[in-house]
Amino acid sequence: MDYNFLNRMEFGLAELGIDLSEKQMCQFYQYYEDLIQWNTVMNLTAITQINDVVDKHFIDSLSLVKALDDLSNREIHIIDVGTGAGFPGIPLKIAFPQLTIILLDSLNKRVSFLNEVIENIGMAGIEAIHGRAEDLARMAAYRENFDLCVSRAVSNIATLSEYCLPFTKVGGKFIAYKSEKIEEELAMGKNAISVLGGKLEKVIHFPLAGAGANRALVVIGKKRSTSKKYPRKAGTPLKEPIK
Repeated sequence: MDYNFLNRMEFGLAELGIDLSEKQMCQFYQYYEDLIQWNTVMNLTAITQINDVVDKHFIDSLSLVKALDDLSNREIHIIDVGTGAGFPGIPLKIAFPQLTIILLDSLNKRVSFLNEVIENIGMAGIEAIHGRAEDLARMAAYRENFDLCVSRAVSNIATLSEYCLPFTKVGGKFIAYKSEKIEEELAMGKNAISVLGGKLEKVIHFPLAGAGANRALVVIGKKRSTSKKYPRKAGTPLKEPIK
């Protein structure tokens, strides 16, 4: 294992108060190697330098512990909407193997990559699914079936809420990973959150260790069932966010 990778991981994990075994560190490194290899043939991420991958992908994904500090003791069902190259779902699964996680992405090539990572790392209780959130959230097997929905996808909070809150069971949470400046976006998305059955609980601001960037976790509680008319047909939440 690369010495620089190990040092960078240990620094970031210490900042979050997470302890990993040697096996888990090896799983993260295997994930890094798979990411770099696949990135030569398809666009998974613009972030490829080893320190940046650790800081901006792995540690950033694990920063969820700032919102759920008892994550290591919880056996919860999570869906990662718009997972892309597997963030935050795969890092969360490696660090907290008792979690059950669905990785959802609309591009089949990315799902193929995710399946190879899952196989190479040897993880159970995690599944990559090809589909659109607008379609899957209407299926009984997925609708309001998750304790937690997470997303690092690049969309406004109103759009993300329409993608994610229909998956979240009443009493569960939707947590969005966002950049530091979120106030205006939250103000514009406040009504959408309410319409979809959610309520903004808190926004956690923090510096991302080693990355020289500030981040925010937007925590939305699911207070009541989402109306059956949501999510709207594929593409609509992005083009016409609820106002």
